[in-house]
Amino acid sequence: AGMRVAVVGAGASGLTATKCCLDEGLEPTCFEQSQDIGGLWRYTEHIEAGRPSLYPSVISNTSKEMSAFSDFPYPEDFPVFLPNARLLDYLRHYAKHFSLQEHIRFGTTVISIRKHPNFATTGQWDVVTEADGKQTSHIFDAIMVCSGNFSEPSLPLHCFPGIELFQGQYFHSRQYKHPDVFHGKRVLVVGMGNSGVDIAVEASRVAAKVTISTGRGAWLLSRVSDHGYPWDMVFNTRLMNLIRNNLPGILSRSFINYKVNQRFNHENYGLQPENRYFQPVLNDDLPSYILTGRITIKPGVKEFRVNSVVFHNCPEEEPIDIVVFCTGYKVSFPFLEEEVVKVENNHASLYRYVFPTHLHRPTLAILGLIKPFGGTMPVTEMQAHWVTRVFKGRNLLTPIPSPFFFSNTFRFGLTYDEVLKIDWLVYMDKIASFIGAKPSVLSLLLTDPQLVLTIFFGPCSPYQYRLQGPGRWEGARQAILTQWDRTLKPTRTRVPARSSSLCPSLLTVMGFLLLLAALFFGF
Repeated sequence: AGMRVAVVGAGASGLTATKCCLDEGLEPTCFEQSQDIGGLWRYTEHIEAGRPSLYPSVISNTSKEMSAFSDFPYPEDFPVFLPNARLLDYLRHYAKHFSLQEHIRFGTTVISIRKHPNFATTGQWDVVTEADGKQTSHIFDAIMVCSGNFSEPSLPLHCFPGIELFQGQYFHSRQYKHPDVFHGKRVLVVGMGNSGVDIAVEASRVAAKVTISTGRGAWLLSRVSDHGYPWDMVFNTRLMNLIRNNLPGILSRSFINYKVNQRFNHENYGLQPENRYFQPVLNDDLPSYILTGRITIKPGVKEFRVNSVVFHNCPEEEPIDIVVFCTGYKVSFPFLEEEVVKVENNHASLYRYVFPTHLHRPTLAILGLIKPFGGTMPVTEMQAHWVTRVFKGRNLLTPIPSPFFFSNTFRFGLTYDEVLKIDWLVYMDKIASFIGAKPSVLSLLLTDPQLVLTIFFGPCSPYQYRLQGPGRWEGARQAILTQWDRTLKPTRTRVPARSSSLCPSLLTVMGFLLLLAALFFGF
């Protein structure tokens, strides 16, 4: 019999984990507590315990070409940024195409995962599941935890003096579904992550007044970047990554500060981050909503009163009716013993953000506990690809005590959210190098110069990691060369008589980027 692997959760991470197991000849069983796939991306009107909760207007923050699984491009007619329902459609296509459904047990909750008595020699795990009120015990050779991290809200009310006196309504962003609740109200949104800004923008269309309270500020990016192209297809290129990561720290930060302030001066909008490091939020509407007075930015909350709030460095009270706490989520694995995954200060100690650092046998992995500045789905797929090869014994694992693998940790603070905002391309390359899937630009230069130019100067789309090594996909080259066609197809729905080429001129992009390189490196 093959190696039996338990996959916890049938969201995007669980689906690609199941597929990677099958690719490596392992025997996966995926346990999903609900009756359907999709995880975070499956909208339900009612909030379900233990499941992520989505509001219906959620749209992906990464473009379809940069967030596709590496051997399964999105259909060309799908929009560039995906409404949650379209993203769920994509996951259904993926599951059907690779026949993943037959390996999923729906309506089955994982109750506990414990080391088998023979763990020291076998690395096996005792797993208890529950379905229809009946518990069942299993023994698995390995575990892939794909349960996500958007189920247990973090609501630190003790950090907000006077909240017990406040007579208005307050709730965590997990409870939010529709803006009707804000109609005619004075709304305070605490926190300025992606959800906080999204909810504030939606609320401002019906509320009497909306205020965002942020202690630290944030850089604000739009999905629409230079020349109207998707932000991540401009930002996550190998050349731009080379420039960012080889400049001295102060120059790198100055370059990023200059780029993000080109669209508008963050200081004039009350958004300038306190520490000036790159902590981006994506929203297309906030600057214009601030300009038109729909939304006001204020400092952190000093205290709540009966029907108002006082901000730091602001003497006057501000009357409010509803507070939305957009304060993130806790790292939580209720089915695991604390000794298996140690969580301190809401941060799990994981080697390369995947393997618990102190396990003697690497037969348990956590997937998707990461917030890269780029597409999450390709990252979890890469993690799953590496993990399944470690399980199979094809890749050796030599853990080090620190869960961090890069030296430039100055970019990230010590909080969970900041720690997990890693450099997407650097991380993908690092994990890909473990399994021999990192594209060799130099060797390709001799055999396929057209492809190399696209790889180096164009967006680092996930298909690059299918050009060589295990899991090589014959369609990878064509997917890379046609990525701009699929990007522009859904938007170029009216083409004038005198039309330019469908895809942006590579020579123009190259010339611009080479000029940048020359300016920064002095050649």
